[in-house]
Amino acid sequence: MQRKKKVKVRNMRIAALDIGGTSIKSGIWDGSRTAEYRERDTHAKEGGTRLMERAKEILRGYGEFDAIGISTAGQVDTSNGSICYANDNIPAYTGTPVRKILEDEFQVPVAVENDVNAAALGEMFHGAAKGLSDFLCLTYGTGVGGAIVMNGKIYPGSRYASGSFGGIVVHPEKIQAGEEFSGCYEKYASVTALVASAMAIDPSINNGRKIFEAWDRREIRRLVDDWVDEIVYGLISLIHIFNPSDIILGGGILAQPYIIGEVRRRVFGSVCPQAKQVRLENAKLGNQAGLIGAACLAEEML
Repeated sequence: MQRKKKVKVRNMRIAALDIGGTSIKSGIWDGSRTAEYRERDTHAKEGGTRLMERAKEILRGYGEFDAIGISTAGQVDTSNGSICYANDNIPAYTGTPVRKILEDEFQVPVAVENDVNAAALGEMFHGAAKGLSDFLCLTYGTGVGGAIVMNGKIYPGSRYASGSFGGIVVHPEKIQAGEEFSGCYEKYASVTALVASAMAIDPSINNGRKIFEAWDRREIRRLVDDWVDEIVYGLISLIHIFNPSDIILGGGILAQPYIIGEVRRRVFGSVCPQAKQVRLENAKLGNQAGLIGAACLAEEML
């Protein structure tokens, strides 16, 4: 009787990119972890066409793979994997057919999703929202991004722009005609807003880490407390609108014990009794959440 030869099966390899306005993160997902992690400058001001060429260059550096997952800045038409809107941070990116460009180049399936939506899915598959099918996700950084997950899927809205929580009006008295997001949550609850306020006190305090290094200064602590109030204003609205069981909060500065503790205390002291069961949890995957979420979407395609 002839013995069958053992055939060595190559592990699944999914190439994933997380395209932001500042950097492009990349890696290979094998179904359980990210390997060969790299990070490169986006050079966003060179525009959408050059960005796609850079994405191809990065992907070629990973050799063979079975699928591609793309997490990207901008609003994504997930029906065809194109960018339906991107602001001037990446000029001429609106309309870019990302999926078609990469499928034509590499001849493998390509999944494309907005970066915050991808991060929410990453947290659902492998992070703080594992086991949940319905939750909200907010990220606090350059702006305030959001995602709505229902029945284990992103709720896209009618034009793929749902979850734009940065547009909640929190200061109507400061709305300026023609100024995008004036008077809105993003202008006051983002880390950008916090750093700008800190620099008005001391120009050397130009990032979140330096804010907490200056924590013993009374005026800085007061500034952070005011910023926490701004975060809470938006969360109160979202909790009363959606009545969610869980909200995942992303952004490195939200992981500070004082910040998340104060957010919880002030939120629970301000919402109606039926909403007090909501769990406010820090995201777990850090800056790889979008990368992992995009990879998991591509994995589903296989």
